[in-house]
Amino acid sequence: MAGGSYFAGIELGGTKSVALLAQGRQIVDLVRLPTLSPEETLGALRQQLGRWERDMGFQALGIASFGPMQLDAAQPRFGTMLDTPKPGWSGADVAGVLTAGLSCPWAIDTDVNGAALAEYRWGAGRGCDSLCYITIGTGVGGGLVIGGHPVHGAMHPEIGHLRLRRAAGDDFEGSCPFHGDCIEGLISGPALASRFGADPALIPDDDARWSYIASDLAELVSAILFTTSAQRVLVGGGIGMARAGLTRAARDLVVTRAGAYLPFLDREKADILIGLPELGDMAGPLGAIALAITAAKNAEAGAC
Repeated sequence: MAGGSYFAGIELGGTKSVALLAQGRQIVDLVRLPTLSPEETLGALRQQLGRWERDMGFQALGIASFGPMQLDAAQPRFGTMLDTPKPGWSGADVAGVLTAGLSCPWAIDTDVNGAALAEYRWGAGRGCDSLCYITIGTGVGGGLVIGGHPVHGAMHPEIGHLRLRRAAGDDFEGSCPFHGDCIEGLISGPALASRFGADPALIPDDDARWSYIASDLAELVSAILFTTSAQRVLVGGGIGMARAGLTRAARDLVVTRAGAYLPFLDREKADILIGLPELGDMAGPLGAIALAITAAKNAEAGAC
């Protein structure tokens, strides 16, 4: 197949985007750039793909994008951004621009489904049948892999927009333009900035208001465990990775609130079940590569 052993990946994030070239999971080249307008960002990413295609070639392309995305190939807007809180990106033809002129196989999924797939194959999910990856950053998203395959259905998982039980005494109204106090409206980066009235990175870990965030995250993790029985729940993203204590606090609350009912959950097992991504901040970019590898294998097998 053309392109030797190289695979290309694009991780399109709400704040920054990454283009990378890899051999298997070994990264050969990586370029980061801020996520600006669709025209600027997608154009720059497509130019980088063009340089790699010309100079080295690659077998397949994987695109892992923030969403929500239209991932139903039977729909006319396949590969485009659906209505999103990120200004200017609703309707952006993500796949159309990035794959224009490419002759190789390609695949597109959400950034969190990609990250979940990478952790399943190469990270904390090795040996598991099911895994959920939560990202807390510009937004809140969740990717779910079961039996080695990212979950899709009528859409893709949108766990960030669940509305769950609020912490007692928390009167923050939420910041989601669609749902107000859904999980994204309570614990995403913009929500935290609104809640604290300051950059959340500057708020110390011992600020009592973090207890509300831990409670919200615990409710989300509990909902995932009750609905999917995932064998791993990983909390990543810029905020998730920077505030490891938040995940620990949420984990303790999950055990307290749900451990008596769920037979697989106690304090010892919870340390393995609920944690941080093993691949760290490379879970997302490597998720794009995992999608590219899958696209190449499907093409070789004649799969759709």
